[in-house]
Amino acid sequence: MRLACTVEYEGTPYHGFQNQIDLPTVQGHIEQAFRKISVEPHSFNYSGRTDAGVHALSQVFDFETSIQRSKDEWIRGLNSNLPKTIAIKNIQEVADDFHSRFSALERYYSYVIYNSKNKPTFFDNFVYWDNTTLEIDKIHQASQELVGKHDFSSFRSSSCGSKNPVKEVKAIALIENGPFLILNISATAFLHNMVRIIAGTLVGMSKGEVDITIPELLAAKDRNLAGKTLTAKGLFFLGPRYHSEVAIKSPSQDIISRFNI
Repeated sequence: MRLACTVEYEGTPYHGFQNQIDLPTVQGHIEQAFRKISVEPHSFNYSGRTDAGVHALSQVFDFETSIQRSKDEWIRGLNSNLPKTIAIKNIQEVADDFHSRFSALERYYSYVIYNSKNKPTFFDNFVYWDNTTLEIDKIHQASQELVGKHDFSSFRSSSCGSKNPVKEVKAIALIENGPFLILNISATAFLHNMVRIIAGTLVGMSKGEVDITIPELLAAKDRNLAGKTLTAKGLFFLGPRYHSEVAIKSPSQDIISRFNI
């Protein structure tokens, strides 16, 4: 049978999600936890990879096993062998042809900006702090010009290995809650650092540091013209969305209530 797990984690202590030699990673801890409960993780599929410092609320992975355990037994057994910054939230049986990455229809991210003159003492690991007065209307208007299918070459890192820079952004929403400014974005797929560069560009436009329009940026296909790459700690991978027949709950974009802000 094939099982799918939903996991959340704080990315601060880890050198990204994917396994790296002699470095702590989320994937490394997950697979070590499986070995401790007598499951060899040789055929695991993951819905996405996150960089060092990036967090996730609903990362999904799947694996094949013949071991019969209840849902609670799986969750308790795994979580008892995981650090406090990683937690299995759900596990369920899925179809044999399910693939966490390739079965995904969309992926959702949030970027959280703390816009205040005061330092975010208790939220420092989870936000990008900007102590200037940002023009929210300007950010919102510019963000909507990113919706649709475009060549996002201006919004990817120099190390991005994707062969096709054309991606389809399904929706972008900007949410204000006190000093918190949350940029929610969904797309079929993302380029490396795409969300962080988009966030940096929108902030730069608001502050007058980026003097070019979004349509001009898209047409230029030049990373040097876009804004800076904002810090990883403000980025959350909310998770993937699947067809309704796959009984994996779509990720919530209400990050405000999730953190009781």
